[in-house]
Amino acid sequence: MTHMNVKAQVDQVGIFLSKVAAEVNGFLNEATLSSFKQLNPEAEAYYCDMLSTLRKLAVYSEDAAEVCQKIKQQHTFPQQAAQQTLHRIYHQCVEEFFAPKKDTWYEDSRSAYTGKNSIVFRHEVTADVKRLFSLLEKDFLTMREELEYTTSLQQRNMM
Repeated sequence: MTHMNVKAQVDQVGIFLSKVAAEVNGFLNEATLSSFKQLNPEAEAYYCDMLSTLRKLAVYSEDAAEVCQKIKQQHTFPQQAAQQTLHRIYHQCVEEFFAPKKDTWYEDSRSAYTGKNSIVFRHEVTADVKRLFSLLEKDFLTMREELEYTTSLQQRNMM
């Protein structure tokens, strides 16, 4: 991948991750476990896992956005470090959004055909959660496509 493409992608991803961190942190600052428990008191452990996963996503996004900013500020653009960072962002942020380790939600692979949101929650969630995911999903889909391409190119070049 050319130097300018990687640099532009680092810029784009940094802006995207800053937005993700702001949106998720804004949501988390207002969310309470007790408001979720009103929906389904038996699902308290699930709601704790969901909030924990969102906190992790916010932290990963903030950290990665900072790394993108530091890469952009270098006098000479560190091509290989930038590609490695994009690879890490793909696995740590994008994949975690669609398939979190705690399995609190999952991606419906048929959503492209149904026109619905691709994220399906294992339990009922508040309208605010649905709104947050609806707001973020399209940009995450775009980032996944772009970073998948970058990641696959990087892996081919390593072979």
